[in-house]
Amino acid sequence: MIRLSIAALALLAVATPAQAQTVGQRIADYRERVERLEDRDAIENLQAAYGYYFDKGLWSEVAELFARDGTFEYGMRGVYRTPARIERALLLFGPEGLAPGYLNTHMQLQAVITVANDGRTAAGRFQGMVMLAEPGHNGVWGVGIYENTYVKEGDTWKIASLHFYPTGFTEYDLGWMKSQLPLAGQSALFPPDEPPTEPYRALPSNYIPPFSYRHPVTGEEITLTQPADDLVGRE
Repeated sequence: MIRLSIAALALLAVATPAQAQTVGQRIADYRERVERLEDRDAIENLQAAYGYYFDKGLWSEVAELFARDGTFEYGMRGVYRTPARIERALLLFGPEGLAPGYLNTHMQLQAVITVANDGRTAAGRFQGMVMLAEPGHNGVWGVGIYENTYVKEGDTWKIASLHFYPTGFTEYDLGWMKSQLPLAGQSALFPPDEPPTEPYRALPSNYIPPFSYRHPVTGEEITLTQPADDLVGRE
């Protein structure tokens, strides 16, 4: 009987640490899952804040959302790097605070945000809908795709790269079948730091920005065959 009791205690001594380790690991896994969910929520709020600030021409507030070496790219306008350069480039979209008669609405929908396992970087894809107007010009509708990256500086998420691919613009009173407006090019007044990442044309072309995330069911990367375009050199 004594020998059996000693053997049972020995088994408990071996089993208890293993059980405690399993529980501890489960707690750690849950904690990591919660942290990634909080990261995703913070990134979605960060991107939403960008949209609200951009809509109203709050250029200094927009620029402060970017990382130290962050980049901003809008269509074929080229790449602007660092918050100071980005803030200056945003004046190309209208005056600070937007003057009377200006409309600069950029909605961001269908968020797909992927956070890296270490919780320090992330990517996000959004559908963009655009409504533009300025005094003396016709109103414009637009659509496009955001493909962005994010980085955590300290404990704060910031935009590492924002790339908006406008895929179509049209005059509001004519519509998509009667009016397809070309993308704006690089500014001669305030040239970009780098040329556009990839040349493409909006509607009537059918360019699709590459996907930053894998297929959620198959886990496979999504490969795209882009339409041929002699003007931009795509075969």
